[in-house]
Amino acid sequence: MRVVRWPGALLTFVAMSALAGMLVAVAVTPGVAVAGESTSGAVSFFEDLPSYLDIQTPQQVSSVYATKGGQQVKIASFYAENRTTVASSAMAKSLKQAAIDTEDPRFYDEGGIDVVGTLRGAAATVVGGDVQGGSSITQQYVKNVLVQQCEELTGKNAADTEKKIAACYQDAAGVTPQRKLQEMRYAIAVNKKYSKDQILTGYLNLVGLGGRVYGAEAGAEYYFGVHAKDLSLVQSATLVAILNNPSNLRIDQPSDADNGTANGYAATKDRRDYVLQRMYVHHDITKAQLDAAKATPVTPKITATANGCSSAATGYDAGYFCDYVRDQVLQDPAFGKTAAERIATLDTKGLEIHTSLDLDLQAQAQTALSTYVPATMAGVDVGGSNVTVEPGTGRILSMVQNTAYTQGDNAAAGSTAVNYSADSGYGNSGGFQTGSTYKVFTLAEWLATGHTLSESVSTSEHTFENSEFTNSCQNVSGGTWPVSNAESVPASMTVQAATSESINTAYAQMGKQLDLCKIAQLAQSMGIHPASGGQLTQTPSSILGVNDLSPIDLAEAYAGFANGGVVCTPTAIDSVTESDGTKITPSPSSCTQGVSADVAGTVDYALQGVLTGAGTAASANPGDSTPKFAKTGTTDGDVQNWLVASSTKYTNATWIGNVQGGVSLANWPFLQGTTGYSAKFGVGKSMMSYLDQTVGGGALPAPNQAMIGQASHASTQSSAQSTGTGTGTGTGTGTGQSTQSQQQSQQQSPQKQQGKQKGK
Repeated sequence: MRVVRWPGALLTFVAMSALAGMLVAVAVTPGVAVAGESTSGAVSFFEDLPSYLDIQTPQQVSSVYATKGGQQVKIASFYAENRTTVASSAMAKSLKQAAIDTEDPRFYDEGGIDVVGTLRGAAATVVGGDVQGGSSITQQYVKNVLVQQCEELTGKNAADTEKKIAACYQDAAGVTPQRKLQEMRYAIAVNKKYSKDQILTGYLNLVGLGGRVYGAEAGAEYYFGVHAKDLSLVQSATLVAILNNPSNLRIDQPSDADNGTANGYAATKDRRDYVLQRMYVHHDITKAQLDAAKATPVTPKITATANGCSSAATGYDAGYFCDYVRDQVLQDPAFGKTAAERIATLDTKGLEIHTSLDLDLQAQAQTALSTYVPATMAGVDVGGSNVTVEPGTGRILSMVQNTAYTQGDNAAAGSTAVNYSADSGYGNSGGFQTGSTYKVFTLAEWLATGHTLSESVSTSEHTFENSEFTNSCQNVSGGTWPVSNAESVPASMTVQAATSESINTAYAQMGKQLDLCKIAQLAQSMGIHPASGGQLTQTPSSILGVNDLSPIDLAEAYAGFANGGVVCTPTAIDSVTESDGTKITPSPSSCTQGVSADVAGTVDYALQGVLTGAGTAASANPGDSTPKFAKTGTTDGDVQNWLVASSTKYTNATWIGNVQGGVSLANWPFLQGTTGYSAKFGVGKSMMSYLDQTVGGGALPAPNQAMIGQASHASTQSSAQSTGTGTGTGTGTGTGQSTQSQQQSQQQSPQKQQGKQKGK
């Protein structure tokens, strides 16, 4: 038996009874003078309490969109609370009736507080010993608004944030007479400022419905797979039942008492039937409707809203791109001054994020890559990625890899959170050595310093003294650098032929006539940086691609050459709008002139030869009429393999190789009868064929005739003049392999760790 403390409880009852009488005057007839000195004093005290309540837009789900068939479709959601605010007209009438009949039958007549309920609460306080109060819907709305404000607090650190939120909770929802009085004061003010429909709608948009599910729309979608406007009578009553005690009455976790059956949820059914009974008592449903509804079992249709970049809920395989979008938001000051503010913006502001992703292209890219590169392979930690960007804008059109995206720390075989296409700042990849794709920067510097494509260079030297090279930024260490080619070549070649066939010794000779520092600076001007940060390696071996780069950055640079030398930083976001219509302008892609238009046009001209005749990527040429250029890259033993191709409308970069370790893939069997070396040609040809048909490209930037020079061998010159229309019958066997080891180490995120091939 509960022991009733009569003196204190009785005083509380008397005080709350007097308060209730006073509240009738304040809430219902505020203009009428209140008689009695003590009552006037209570009114004065009550009126002195704060009355302004800042009701802001509640936390809502942010959605990420991409283009499919010319239409915008949702590919991901982010939220702290799964809530989608909807208008009153988007809520079923039965839901509103159920809420009012059960929670506050006098809602439309009261002045913000339920005086009868307050008196009942005072009496319960006397009997039960705990402070209670019959809260109106308006009071419940006030409390939910205050709790919502608490959840948006941030502190100096996680512990400070938790402390602030806990203290705020106590003020907002604590069981004290003072807190109850303040809630009433706010409720009266809210009732005077907003219509009953606005208050009811706000309340139903805020209420918790179990776990991270909040509000009528999210509750309807999650528990029943319908919109709030389409809720049936039984479903409406069930949601109102759940809000009475969300932790215990949610219907996505059958209790043991219900034997885990789909038609169980006994406690929820009891509360639901009570709600239905109240609707009948208040004449909103008939006896026949009541009986039929009570006879209906609780039957949820759980339809989860995925939180994050999982493709399970949307069916679109775009997890790595989605993760790139998230990283872009969390690093952009446009979304908040601090990291915590940016996270809050993404998780609570109901953003509509429209991205650059083309889902049709994405599907094609995934098919092309998966056709040749498996998710796992015995004996090698195999990886592959393909990324497409738009020259002139930096927009990322597609981003795929051979593995499945996972958000978990313990990834299953064939899945990872590491984004191979990006660098450490956007996916925690350390990048991969690029081999001969890096030669483009030596070629550009060669042209920029007055050399031509027609100049002949020696190919016969295979051991280079490091001291023969110039670096105006740092000392070149002593020792020798051994360089070999993948096949026998003439004693000398034009730079054009050496580029088409990717001849290492020729490029080493070119490097001796240049400044290694200037080559690195030119690469940087085209957007190139080590995937793990820091400075580019500037040793002689860097000419042949020992720096670890990401596919997205290499694509960025090649897109710059296709765009007249103007390079644009990658971006995944086109536009952003908050739920209240406020537009957020993300930091735009930064476009700068990396090299002159003459240099860019002549580089493009030279790289067209890679796709024809003896060019190393001739087997990947689809043989159509779209002008384009390309470059291959392969490290010793084919540990890492690259193909970058570009028209004026697209740049596509493919990487296939070792994620960790240095297994030689030269003769390693891949899918479709390819090897680790040749698989890139299959992927590249498939992508170029599709892109040429759907995206296309115009005339490439014009070369500078002086930079082309006079060819000493007519056949070499004609090869360079191809516009990408060759038949694709070349063997593509030139690898441009480097034999110089460049040891580098890096720290990787423990959550997204990725090893590196150590620089062959």
